[in-house]
Amino acid sequence: MTSVTPLSELRDKIDAIDKQILQLMNQRASCAMEVAKTKIALGENGSFYRPDRESLVLRRIKDLNQGPLSDDTAAHFFRELMSACLALEKPLDVAYLGPEGTFTQQAAIKHFGSAVKTVPASTINDIFNAVENGNCQFGVVPVENSTEGVISHTLDRFLHSPLKICGEVEIRVHQNLLGLVDSLDEVTEVFSHQQSLAQCRQWLDRHLPHAKRTAVNSNTEAAKLASTHKQAVAIAGIVAAEIYQLNVIEKNIEDESNNTTRFIIIGQQISSSTGNDKTSLVVSTGNQPGALYRILEPFARFNIGMVHIESRPSRQGLWDYVFFIDIEGHSEDENVAQALALLNGGVNMLKLLGSYPKAVL
Repeated sequence: MTSVTPLSELRDKIDAIDKQILQLMNQRASCAMEVAKTKIALGENGSFYRPDRESLVLRRIKDLNQGPLSDDTAAHFFRELMSACLALEKPLDVAYLGPEGTFTQQAAIKHFGSAVKTVPASTINDIFNAVENGNCQFGVVPVENSTEGVISHTLDRFLHSPLKICGEVEIRVHQNLLGLVDSLDEVTEVFSHQQSLAQCRQWLDRHLPHAKRTAVNSNTEAAKLASTHKQAVAIAGIVAAEIYQLNVIEKNIEDESNNTTRFIIIGQQISSSTGNDKTSLVVSTGNQPGALYRILEPFARFNIGMVHIESRPSRQGLWDYVFFIDIEGHSEDENVAQALALLNGGVNMLKLLGSYPKAVL
């Protein structure tokens, strides 16, 4: 018969390990506080949060991890530990698209950890304003959804903002139908953000073709409205159902099972190269033959992968467009720097929106 270690012995062992973990966590926190003192002494008061450094730490943890915990679980643990240590150095205020419980707030906590102070804003423009005015050090805004494409408000705001993209984070989005109704036949109106309404269009066409669809600023606002309208429902996350005490009528009603939203972190910070980065830029060529070729050719010449390209009206003239582009690499990388220099000589305008670490989690 196989021998089994007594539970009491295993629990004593766990208690001893927990004590060691706690001691090491506090040692790390003490080192973080020393880092803060050194930065202040060197006059680096504004650079307590370093997205490039955090990205390198998390990737290193994944590389070192030997299980049985998964790489993502280990990285999440260290994200929270770094978040708590950073709060001892200098607490961060991070603006997000509110109110409480939105996917944007979830993205902020996923990226920064739960020790940051998340500050709700009513619109994407308000998030930019909060960071530009110095009321928040960073902001989190949605930029792209795997089902519905880019968030045009975010891209357009960059045309006139001095802020940089400091990082990115992705959230797997599950849309749920929330409300107080007893039957779908009772529903007369569906509240949600316009993106969420679009992401659930097929489900709504099948199950609620008779209901009016009303777009609001956020899914959490939709849940709040549904809590006060007996015949209305909301499309939102589970967190919103808990906040506003709504019933989850149907789960996961999004049309695409892999529905994911990409968020970007905006701030004054400029990230250093980590070896696994993206660079975002906006380019204007004017309405000229071969304009798109002149944009793409420098990246092909220097063997740089293009992640995304999107055209938007420049609002400067009829049929005049700007191109928002994401490429592989950092602007400090030699090949990227050469490509950008070549590109700059052949376009009317080139604005670097930021070079930043790729999402780790």
